[in-house]
Amino acid sequence: MREVIELPLTNPELFKRVGIKSPKGVLLYGPPGTGKTLLARAMAHNMIASFIKVVASAIVDKYIGESARIIREMFGYAKEHQPCIIFMDEIDAIGGKRFSQGTSADREIQRTLMELLNQLDGFDDLGRVKIIMATNRPDTLDPALLRPGRLDRKIEIPLPNEQARIEILKIHANPITKHGDIDYEAIVKLTDCFNAADMRNICTEAGMFAIRAERDYVVEEDFMKAARKIGDNKKLEGKLDYEKI
Repeated sequence: MREVIELPLTNPELFKRVGIKSPKGVLLYGPPGTGKTLLARAMAHNMIASFIKVVASAIVDKYIGESARIIREMFGYAKEHQPCIIFMDEIDAIGGKRFSQGTSADREIQRTLMELLNQLDGFDDLGRVKIIMATNRPDTLDPALLRPGRLDRKIEIPLPNEQARIEILKIHANPITKHGDIDYEAIVKLTDCFNAADMRNICTEAGMFAIRAERDYVVEEDFMKAARKIGDNKKLEGKLDYEKI
């Protein structure tokens, strides 16, 4: 991320001296709730850059017939407000593999993708504008979108490991009013395959258990019950496997 996004925006002269063009963008892929959006926001905040977030599915759903124009205006706005990071979430909604036949809605999506590819190809002079795209379904993306010169880097954002889950839980539990010792490691033992959003939800659910018990503080057992409850809910969800792309 630093090489593709931060370095070209903060030190573009370095690429000029070496005689190479900086990468245009990066694709973040992985399970939902792993912090892809937060990572993009943090990158923009760290560099004091403008940040444009677009949910790709909303472009087509809300602006049928105008989605290609929205794409053009978005890139135009980014050029006028450099340095700028464009973050396109759920890119699979418009970046899916193209088919020769389809409904009018499918053709609208294909026109939107063509405009996006056109903007990326016409961005030889990107200036200080970088593109970050995110998806939970990298296997559905059109190969044309993934080729070098458009999205030059593909970065997997995996589920957090046990140590990372402990740190995430501590961060979200920090502002909570607690009573007694909290064994975070014991709680995390119940969170196999949890994402960062799930760890945050443990804290919310623990607070709800405290409220139901008419307490104004959370105890360790509240966290344990919350972890078990969320774990039971996750068993009903399907599991996606992500291959390197």
